[in-house]
Amino acid sequence: MLRRLYDWVMSLAATRYAEAALGVIAFIESSFFPIPPDALIIPMALSERRKWVRIGLVATVGSVLGAYLGYAIGAVFYDVVGRPLIEFYGKAEAFNQLKGWYDEWGGWAVLFAALTPFPYKVMTIFSGVVKLDLLTFTAVSIIGRGIRFFLVAWLLSRFGAPIQTFIEKNLGLLFTLFMVLLIGGFVAVRYMF
Repeated sequence: MLRRLYDWVMSLAATRYAEAALGVIAFIESSFFPIPPDALIIPMALSERRKWVRIGLVATVGSVLGAYLGYAIGAVFYDVVGRPLIEFYGKAEAFNQLKGWYDEWGGWAVLFAALTPFPYKVMTIFSGVVKLDLLTFTAVSIIGRGIRFFLVAWLLSRFGAPIQTFIEKNLGLLFTLFMVLLIGGFVAVRYMF
């Protein structure tokens, strides 16, 4: 079933509704949909290389707006379902410790998920559960999703099909390496100055 869903998403790239479909897929992927927007970005950027900025922008805006839906899902359903389960299992204190860590470092977790193949929807929903500062959530979502989608669209427009294979094969490694370097740079600056 997942393969058929993926193929359906890919087929949308060949229609006149490709940009709208990209915006919708990016929106719902940020909160519950299993297929990433890259499934549309790749064929769109390859077929219309000069539109890479527009493609990156549509995916970023759709994804960030959808992240608010994920945040709302976490915020609304936590009180209804999550909290009673946590209390039933006697894990309220452990959850509060995790929330404390997330209050301090959650922006980095959202940025990591926004940039990497890690399911971004998990972080958007969890951010709503712990009520991560909305300004931090918004900023790291825009930065992370923007870098990811604009970079993929630009690489595809610049280098074409050969880069598609390279990106698909090494996406997790590339973005993880980028995050390690980014976070390492901030840590180094923090402790050096």
